[in-house]
Amino acid sequence: MRWRLRGKVVVVTGASSGIGRVTAVAFARQGAAVVLVARRAAALEAVAEECRAHEVPALAMPADVTDEEAVREVARSTVERLGRLDVWVNNAGVTLWGRVEEVPMEDFRRVLETNFLGYVHGARAALPHFREQGRGVLVNNASMLSVVAEPYAGAYVAAKHAVLGFASSLRQELALDGLARQIRVCSAMPATIDTPLFQHGGNYSGRRAKAMRPVYPPERVARTLVNLARWPRREVFVGPAARMLAWQWRMAPALTERLTAWMADQDQLERHRLVPADDGNLFAPVDDGDTADGGWGGRRGQARRRVLAAAVAGAGLLGATATALRRPRGDRWS
Repeated sequence: MRWRLRGKVVVVTGASSGIGRVTAVAFARQGAAVVLVARRAAALEAVAEECRAHEVPALAMPADVTDEEAVREVARSTVERLGRLDVWVNNAGVTLWGRVEEVPMEDFRRVLETNFLGYVHGARAALPHFREQGRGVLVNNASMLSVVAEPYAGAYVAAKHAVLGFASSLRQELALDGLARQIRVCSAMPATIDTPLFQHGGNYSGRRAKAMRPVYPPERVARTLVNLARWPRREVFVGPAARMLAWQWRMAPALTERLTAWMADQDQLERHRLVPADDGNLFAPVDDGDTADGGWGGRRGQARRRVLAAAVAGAGLLGATATALRRPRGDRWS
């Protein structure tokens, strides 16, 4: 089923930079009114102006997704000012680098509150309006780390795994209410994306964090999130690297776990760029970094070359089994 976006109303959280920023503009380009949510008011207003250039309403609503009442107020204000709420995109996120037993517990908890409970708050705010209207789409930006894992990011991995399970539970509840076709719950699982997330994250590893190759541009995720609002699907990977790593994880979990740990240790945290312990933007937004990309070179041609190299390297591990078990890009709605 194809849903038209022109004239619809879309809320995007985490819209001040990175994936959220380009996603909001992508929805505006399709003719949808957009409501932008994040903690930085000035950055949100700049994105709103970019959206208005496409001759659609665009509202900046500063809010912290860890505050459930603030998120509910976003939904209420959206309906009050724009008349409806059709799509809610849960995208706001933070990250934290360091060993599980060494990062401060309050920092670990903050990642869960933002990346998981923030999504729960979004769902609980949007669903009553979807039910009243008789339709709506909830889109979660879940990350490939919702199905695989890596070291030094335990809180982030735990939160993203929780998001995927939560989405499945929501779909089941809606199905039991006879609303499975009217209200859709979708999850996107991107590979590494070129955003300021890596510069913004809390870091107790002692080493500078960077985007682990291959790196894809944020526009690629934005296209997927917009397409999920138009053609809802349960789960979809973004980027061949995400899909390939998930296949490896299922077919050879122990070996892939060890290889992924080694790759992350070598490529995610720089051994020769030492940094002091810092909680980053976990508890308060940073002043800079309101761009879409993080300067990690996530251009399409570069990503393709690196995916090809990764595919060749993984061929010895997977062999013909990978082709035999290849899954479609997402489970389509029946």
